[in-house]
Amino acid sequence: MSGDPSASGEAAPDAAAELARVKGQVDSARALLARLLQEVVVAESRLGQSQAAQLLEANEQLVLTAVRHQTEAELAAKVLAKVSRSAELDPLTQLPNRALMLNRSGRAIAAAKRHRSQLAVLFLDLNHFKQVNDSLGHAAGDEVLKRMAHRMLAAVRDTDTVGRHGGDEFMILLSEIRQASDAGDVAETLIHALSAPSRIGDQVLRITASIGIAIYPDDGEDVATLIERADVAMYQARQRGLGTLAFYEPSATMPAELDTAAGKPMVEALREPVSRHGLAIEAQQQRYDELREANEQLVLAALDAQQLLAAAERAQRQQADFMALVAKELSNPLAPIRLAAAMLGQVRSTEPLLPRAQSIIEKQVESMSRLVAAVQAVSHAGQSLVDLDRQRVDFIGIVDKAVASCRPSMDTRLQTFTIHLLRPPVWVLGDPARLEQVLRNLLDNASQYTPDLGRVQLSLAIKGTVLELTVSDSGMGITAQALPTIFEPFAQDLPALGFRTVGLGIGLTVVRALVEAHGGSVVAHSAGVGQGSRFTVTLPLAEPLPVPVPASAAAPSATAAPDAG
Repeated sequence: MSGDPSASGEAAPDAAAELARVKGQVDSARALLARLLQEVVVAESRLGQSQAAQLLEANEQLVLTAVRHQTEAELAAKVLAKVSRSAELDPLTQLPNRALMLNRSGRAIAAAKRHRSQLAVLFLDLNHFKQVNDSLGHAAGDEVLKRMAHRMLAAVRDTDTVGRHGGDEFMILLSEIRQASDAGDVAETLIHALSAPSRIGDQVLRITASIGIAIYPDDGEDVATLIERADVAMYQARQRGLGTLAFYEPSATMPAELDTAAGKPMVEALREPVSRHGLAIEAQQQRYDELREANEQLVLAALDAQQLLAAAERAQRQQADFMALVAKELSNPLAPIRLAAAMLGQVRSTEPLLPRAQSIIEKQVESMSRLVAAVQAVSHAGQSLVDLDRQRVDFIGIVDKAVASCRPSMDTRLQTFTIHLLRPPVWVLGDPARLEQVLRNLLDNASQYTPDLGRVQLSLAIKGTVLELTVSDSGMGITAQALPTIFEPFAQDLPALGFRTVGLGIGLTVVRALVEAHGGSVVAHSAGVGQGSRFTVTLPLAEPLPVPVPASAAAPSATAAPDAG
């Protein structure tokens, strides 16, 4: 076989080039396939992640929805419980209302029946509460009810329940008592806690309460009977006097059957004999409350005006020294300021504000001077801060008014009262209302601390230019330790703390302040406990009025007078 060597030599390079070209295409296809495989893997991965995310999001929404619905259910349950509780509570005092108290009383009676134990129902009524609403308004009355409810809760035991029965009536359930006297102890604590003074706005009130007590099972075996008999006992307590308690007495039951002979309910027939006495006691208690309120108002006003500093000598001296120092410190810069203001007027200037500044400084210096003068006057003067409406008045008329006001309380206590007066008129210069309050405080103090069937005496005497008033009694007397401070504010003698109603200890403080404001003095005497007491007040007499001279008698002296000209 023969051929052309040059032709074969040219075909070999072309085949190699074609082979290289095909190999490049194969490599490109492989790279493209690898890239496509990678994209498929990424797409598959993304698809799985999206489904997982969607599933996770769905789960989260499901959980959030479940939590939200659970929260709403819990909130609805709380609102329902709150509404249920509010339906059982008195909206004003937040105490259990009548329905809840009846429910709890029924369960307590059932428990007491199982354990064969005793319980007590106390029926409490606030005395003269209607007068608070009528005189101060219903807002003040609501505030009184809330404060009294708070005091009741603080006074009873943890096992006791206090509820509002309606109006000014409250019910206390004592579910755990060993004997009837335990209920009496709780009632005494309640009466003492409620009688503390309360400041309502600008008024100081002292609320008293009457409490009736019924014991299970002695006085009844069901709730209605116990409440009814506790209510009857409360009226029995009120008839004995305000601020007292009474256990239910079966002998004093007042049936509602008609008395055919009298033609009216026996309840009215039985209550009529005591109603007049009860009204008299309430009227006397009202007068006593008014007197006490007047004393409290006067003392509070005096305290607001720093009257307490005048009652304590050491504090008064400290105040005087301090005010004198303040007056000295204030007066030191006055002269330079006044001189500087005067020099401003001599400066020649076109400044329009200069005269105005000088005027302001001069006015302030003048005002400051008056202030310093007032401070110095108060620091050196020892006069009372009580404002008096002084006038010429017959003291016998003041005695008559004071005795008429205090005599009912003495009659209620069956005390013997004697009086020794002077022949009228007995003229003094003073405030009639304040002088009457002095005498009323002394007479009330003597009657208050004198036992029933005791003696109270009042006498007047003129010694020189002063009137001497003496109020004495056969009461419990004053200890030697308390006698020097008996006129101090809130002073209380230890033997007097357990005798009748404990006062605030301000009546005699008012007496001293008013007597000294009239230029007089008051002294207390007592031989000791059980020896009575004597208070002596001295007041300056008013100067006699000048006797008018007849015109016929004055004429000759006028014509006989020498001519000075």
